[in-house]
Amino acid sequence: MALARRFLPSISLLCSFEAAARHQNFTTAATELHLTQSAISRHIRALEAQLGAELFIRERQTVRLTIAGEVYAREIREALKHISTATLGFRASPSGGTFNLAVLPTFGARWLAPRVPVFQRLHPDITINLFTRPVPFEFAAEMLDAAIHYGLADWPGAEMEFLMHEQVVPVCSPDMAGHFHFRAPADLLRAPLLHLVSRPDAWERWFHAHDVDARQIHGMLCDQFATITQAARAGAGLALLPRFLIAEELSRGELVEVAPPAPHMAEEAYYLVWPVNRARYAPLVAFRDWLRGEAADPRQVMVSRGP
Repeated sequence: MALARRFLPSISLLCSFEAAARHQNFTTAATELHLTQSAISRHIRALEAQLGAELFIRERQTVRLTIAGEVYAREIREALKHISTATLGFRASPSGGTFNLAVLPTFGARWLAPRVPVFQRLHPDITINLFTRPVPFEFAAEMLDAAIHYGLADWPGAEMEFLMHEQVVPVCSPDMAGHFHFRAPADLLRAPLLHLVSRPDAWERWFHAHDVDARQIHGMLCDQFATITQAARAGAGLALLPRFLIAEELSRGELVEVAPPAPHMAEEAYYLVWPVNRARYAPLVAFRDWLRGEAADPRQVMVSRGP
């Protein structure tokens, strides 16, 4: 679709407006942009003339945005951000393209990031940019080509591909395991239990899968995976964690499994998700094909496969 040039103010006018709107001060905006205050004022007047309405209310020595100006400022700020991101991506990979991926914090840090160099060696012409997004978002509002999603196979307006299930296991420090001498799943109720805020019913579901009556379970809450992992390592309690995300702690003996997992205890799984209009984007196709192989690698014994 062709753009109507008469609706496209110059970048210099928009940058001056964005800075002035953010600071609510022409002088401060001028200092930031290395311009004079009079230049900023001229830019704002020119933009207002092009729009046919005032953006600022001028009162003596102060200025403040009009209601319409506030809305316009938010839109222009996002547009300039998109232009900046696109330019940065092009400069980073002018020949092969850039792939912007939203990742879950722990999955990205512990599982994906260590594997990215493999993809880079296979596709040196593609630059992957990782952006942390802990919750689902609207692709239309983000400059992102795809996302790693954990949950149900439900993302409106997008396509997705299954990657893997996860297997959660009860773990604690070696000292705690030695102190409590856990023998059966019900024995875990004698120890303090640690809970992850994002999965508040995980322990209830685990005990239910092992036919243990465990209603009204209490214990410490942690809102970050790193925090609950460190708390378990320090002996603060038992944590129920995905085995493949704590592989290093298990291999070093910092955490030990104290009871069997409950296979396929959750309907949720990991998916690669992308907007429909990006399905044929070459860097995404290359990444999707590579990621599919990584997720299905039989050597990854710590990952539980779904049916």
